[in-house]
Amino acid sequence: MSSVLYDVPGPRAVVRNRIIGALTIIVVLGVLAWVIWRFAETGQFSPAKWELFSYASIWMLFLEATGNTLAAFAVAAVGAIVLGFVLAIGRLSDHAWVRVPVGWIVEVLRAIPVLVFMTLLYYGLPVIDVKMPPYWAVVIALIAYNGSVLAEVIRAGVESLPRGQKEAGYAIGLRKAGVMRLVLLPQAIRAMMPVIVAQLVVTLKDTALGFIITYPELLYVVKLLGSNAVYGSPLIPAALVGGGIYIVLCLLLSYVAHVLQRRTRRSPRVHLDPMHHPVGEVTDTQLIAVQGRADRTLDGKAGSLDG
Repeated sequence: MSSVLYDVPGPRAVVRNRIIGALTIIVVLGVLAWVIWRFAETGQFSPAKWELFSYASIWMLFLEATGNTLAAFAVAAVGAIVLGFVLAIGRLSDHAWVRVPVGWIVEVLRAIPVLVFMTLLYYGLPVIDVKMPPYWAVVIALIAYNGSVLAEVIRAGVESLPRGQKEAGYAIGLRKAGVMRLVLLPQAIRAMMPVIVAQLVVTLKDTALGFIITYPELLYVVKLLGSNAVYGSPLIPAALVGGGIYIVLCLLLSYVAHVLQRRTRRSPRVHLDPMHHPVGEVTDTQLIAVQGRADRTLDGKAGSLDG
């Protein structure tokens, strides 16, 4: 049994795949065991290095740093999405005087590394007597970079849609703004949701770059606690705690995005009353499909009458 893109493996291939899978698991477990052994040999699990976390004030410090990370991420995520939509619409414009400059802006913003952008905002602007707080340097840099990336994601999603979607929107009397807002963008966002979520996860993790410009987020606190010589410089324990918090935040973001994607994929139900009239909400795509079927029916009837 086979298809164009995939051939069902035979008995030998199944055995070979199982052997490769078993060897991969053994290698991963071996590397993990070696890391744990090295931690134990260097005393990373000793009570002296973990004593720091027995104080409530340390956990409050982590809680405050987590709040700072989420505060930067929330504003940066919303700003990046808004900027992404604006730049994507500009790149999809029919007017060259709009499309070309916006394209250059997107390419320039994508080319500048986030850390360089943060450094320029925080350390470069004071040279011209403009002082920017670390929070806004982090947020603006994240918005600029991730917004340009999301612009390309949204543009690619719109351009991947069948051309008939746009033509059907024009056929029922929608203007370009209506076609973009009601027909193309909803479908593009639904199709590109995994990529958008992945970029938002990158945005969340890139907030860690803020420690370079003294923004008190999670990595800043990890570095601060890890260099505490009083408790034996517990860098590894602090990194494990901070890394665990990052993992939890990313998993929560992925779960929220999964729930959102699952809901957007649900087709709206249309119920019929006893007179067979539809009751409920119908999407614009369904209206376009109905309009297309009606036009084909009328064309067929007109052709039969002509005959």
